Amino acid sequence: MTTSRQPQWRKKMKPVSRWLPGIARLATVVLLVALTVFVSLRVAGPYLISTGMVRSGIEDALSKWIGYNAEIAGRPVVEFWPTPRITLSQISVRQKTDEKKLLGTIESLSAEFNLIDAIRGKASFHEFHLLRPNLQLTREKSGMIDWTNEGQLAKAINAAGSDGNQEKLDPRLDARVGTITVEDGTLNVTDVASGKSYHFEGVTADVSWSKLSNPLSAVLIARTNGLDLKLDFSSPSPLLVFGGKRAPMTASLASNLLTARFDGVGSITHLLGYSGSMAVTIPDLPALLTWADRSLPGVATLKAFSIESDMVSADNGFRFNNVSMGMNGASATGAMDVTFMPGKRPKLGGTLAFDEMNFRSLFDAFALRLAAGEAGGPPDGGALQQLDLDLRFSAKRADIAPFELTNVGAGIIVSSNEAKFDIGDSQFEGGSLTAHLEATRGDFDGGGKLQLSISGADFANLIERLQLKGPLPLTTGSLDLSVRTALPLWKAGPADVTGTIGFHALSGSLPGFDAEAIRSKAATGEFFDLSAVSHRSFAFDKFDMAADLSDGVATIRNAVIDGPVETIVLTGVIPYKSSGLALSGAIGATQPSASQNFPGLPFFVGGSWPDPVISMVPASTQGTTK
Repeated sequence: MTTSRQPQWRKKMKPVSRWLPGIARLATVVLLVALTVFVSLRVAGPYLISTGMVRSGIEDALSKWIGYNAEIAGRPVVEFWPTPRITLSQISVRQKTDEKKLLGTIESLSAEFNLIDAIRGKASFHEFHLLRPNLQLTREKSGMIDWTNEGQLAKAINAAGSDGNQEKLDPRLDARVGTITVEDGTLNVTDVASGKSYHFEGVTADVSWSKLSNPLSAVLIARTNGLDLKLDFSSPSPLLVFGGKRAPMTASLASNLLTARFDGVGSITHLLGYSGSMAVTIPDLPALLTWADRSLPGVATLKAFSIESDMVSADNGFRFNNVSMGMNGASATGAMDVTFMPGKRPKLGGTLAFDEMNFRSLFDAFALRLAAGEAGGPPDGGALQQLDLDLRFSAKRADIAPFELTNVGAGIIVSSNEAKFDIGDSQFEGGSLTAHLEATRGDFDGGGKLQLSISGADFANLIERLQLKGPLPLTTGSLDLSVRTALPLWKAGPADVTGTIGFHALSGSLPGFDAEAIRSKAATGEFFDLSAVSHRSFAFDKFDMAADLSDGVATIRNAVIDGPVETIVLTGVIPYKSSGLALSGAIGATQPSASQNFPGLPFFVGGSWPDPVISMVPASTQGTTK
């Protein structure tokens, strides 16, 4: 005979099974009661709450928030399902002064409200939606928006303090905000400092701000002057930011013409309060200037620009570390600083290292800085004229079309009375190149000067690479150029300069100048194309040339080309504007002892480059050309 025994877990479950039905019943009853109260309040809401009271409540609340008189002309609409919400129309915001200046209008405003508070006669509102608001704001010279200090928001902004990076606010000034959405708004901002007005239309915004003392995040989309903009902003201490105090913030601006971002600590009123990481990208600078109704000469070649850096506030300025800059595809790294000394103009300085760079873009940027004060521009010369520069550059390779430099060291210095661009050192065609470009003081539109020195360069390789035609010296030599102009540098061309040019070389050859063939042809007494009789080169041991430049004409003072046996001497003019030639020359013995074998042969060089025409002239003397 066996005895039936229950498992132990069944015995343990029996006490639990006794109270489970009771808990379920209680939960069901609580849920039903809550649901009944919820539905009843919404059904009875229209009978328990006066629409006028809610309207008056939101009108008072709005006036309290902004510190101005809010007037509601439209009939309010109150909804109770699924959440209590009131919608108002035809809202005007006016100053409390006797003038009652109109600051803005709102076509429609809706907000959720607490039903229990409304029944008790103390309506509170949150989750605001504004349809087609039209606001008129003024930005004072201090950088602050001209807004009353009487509203709850303004009082909270003024009272907010900081404890380290934490925002502190008196709990009595704190209030619930919720979500604020703006649809199809218009904003007009007048900047007192610049005297300019800015118009924004199609404004759409989404602001998330649970309480005044809590972090804020916002997204704003607008259109100004035909350009669509998107602004993203967030801050854990928004009251400090709005009050012009330094506080953490993140902001980014996006558009087709400009993108920018900042992540760090800053202030909306004090430029020197910013520290953090920043980036700016301009994909099309000419298009941006056109949109901004600005025009600067030479900007077409300075198209794309970008910069990314860590910025730190320093004494009287900023320090930009870990700079990464791009300009027309060229990239650079380095460090820069901006200083704002009392009584002096702001100054931008620093050092940038390029792997590759295009000096044409740098020259254009230099010209932009100088050209900012042209006639027809702002009386003060424009923003660029109010900025001094002291920048140093280095590049492993640099292009100055059609030339190429390596291991370049350069600098730009611009102040109120001087503007200089220097290439202190570079390697050029196996030799070295230095240059100095200087603009006349004043508005830098009174002209300037250029000094260029090339030493030990392979001109033969340069001539071959550039595929230059005509009898040019194939040699390793040096060239010195010193010119000046009375025109603005960005307007001057080769025909607008005056100065000197000199060339010196040792052994080499002058292709297309066959001295023996020229002597043979000269016996006929006819003029001839140099290219028709010269099929060999003229070897030389020394080449010296000096000329003056003026009004598009090079006046050859003296050009002596010493060969082992014969020497060529040239003087005259070369109108390089028209590629013309008008030179007097002679071929003779290099050594006086050989003058019998190589008598002096005078000739005239005419025609045009690169196909000169030779004609003989009667020799007044015979013998050496020296």
